[in-house]
Amino acid sequence: MANMSLQKNPMPSQDPNVRNKNFQEVALGYTEEQALDEAQRCLNCKNKPCMQGCPVMVHIPEFIAKVAAGEFEEAYQIISHTSALPAVCGRVCPQESQCEKYCVRGKKGDPVGIGRLERFVADWHNAHCAGAPEKPASNGHRVAVVGSGPAGLTCAGDLARKGYEVTVFEALHLAGGVLVYGIPEFRLPKAIVQKEVDGLKAMGVTIATDTVVGRTISIDELMEEQGFEAVFIGSGAGLPMFMNIPGVNYRGVYSANEFLTRINLMKAYLPDSDTPIQHPKTVAVVGGGNVAMDAARCAKRLGAEVYIVYRRGMEELPARKEEVEHAEEEGVIFKTLCNPVEIFADEKDDVNKIRCIEMELGEPDASGRRRPIEKPGSEFDIDVDCVIMALGTSPNPLIKSTTKGLEINKKGGIVVNEEGLTSREKVYAGGDAVTGAATVILAMGAGKTAAKAIDEALSK
Repeated sequence: MANMSLQKNPMPSQDPNVRNKNFQEVALGYTEEQALDEAQRCLNCKNKPCMQGCPVMVHIPEFIAKVAAGEFEEAYQIISHTSALPAVCGRVCPQESQCEKYCVRGKKGDPVGIGRLERFVADWHNAHCAGAPEKPASNGHRVAVVGSGPAGLTCAGDLARKGYEVTVFEALHLAGGVLVYGIPEFRLPKAIVQKEVDGLKAMGVTIATDTVVGRTISIDELMEEQGFEAVFIGSGAGLPMFMNIPGVNYRGVYSANEFLTRINLMKAYLPDSDTPIQHPKTVAVVGGGNVAMDAARCAKRLGAEVYIVYRRGMEELPARKEEVEHAEEEGVIFKTLCNPVEIFADEKDDVNKIRCIEMELGEPDASGRRRPIEKPGSEFDIDVDCVIMALGTSPNPLIKSTTKGLEINKKGGIVVNEEGLTSREKVYAGGDAVTGAATVILAMGAGKTAAKAIDEALSK
């Protein structure tokens, strides 16, 4: 029987005053009963509007119908037909601006909890199905993938299923890209990412870590000397941006990339960690996106009082609503409509203060958002001993500077056509290396597109 409730089943989670002191996963996931009840809210629309919001075209009504029938493994198989990382996407995808945005139930209430159901299905599969995927027969073709983030893993997985011999080259010591160095453990447990990587290895994918393509080996060498017939570049956007204000070079000023990498990849929050990181008393995180929320919530778990400093208002925050709500619940203080103008330090060059100026919103800018304007004479200081800049990232210039004939746009992204092909024959690219910092699911979609094009090019 259909469930016509206007509200989706709430996600069970840790108490805010408990979770802000640990790095365990915040959201606890649906029970079977909750999943069945939520799945019965789906109307199984004939024209499937939810699918138009999914970059990897998961067959959403079909998998939800299987959940409603209690056929959880069958639901997983439907999802995994188009998505290489269902347990990841169910946790970190912005469903509210993608699939759930188009859900018919959302017109007069909450949309169906598509992401929560995807997570449930993936977790159920991982808990009940221990077998590794089978290795397909080789088709004799070799492809190199640069970067083991969501774009690279998706491309590698799609090609491996077709019998390609794929080697993924990762600059860091652990595969997963932004999934392991950028997203905190309390949002995405690293054991889940490792399980996905292990599944690729079982299908025959080789993971070569500690390999900086562009330094250790070049794209040209991969093709001309190593014998790879095609290359997919999914190296992400790891070059951080800083404000051009006095004091950004003082000790205690981090990029969000460095701060999160030390915590997430190197486990700097653990007492026995070999990776040093400041354990600040008071932190200002500059920015309003998901990365800013991640950095703020990590700093809170280190025991700090944390401020989010953002030049627009709460309504304009680009971060997911859920992440903002979680940060507020955990005690993060939002200082909106203000912007840093200077960072001060003591005689040891350690940060001890950040000066901000109040802002007001004027006319819309090119992005369609109202432009923030300074209010003269409204400066004020916040006493802090750490500042984290979460202002966005751009693609690292290493690959473009070491690869002949690779066209780059003004923002440093690799130029590709609709199939992901670059200006170099048999060299493809996708994800943040092309678009700049974006979402996990968009990067996965780019990896799928390129894998399809590579297969068509090499199987002729």
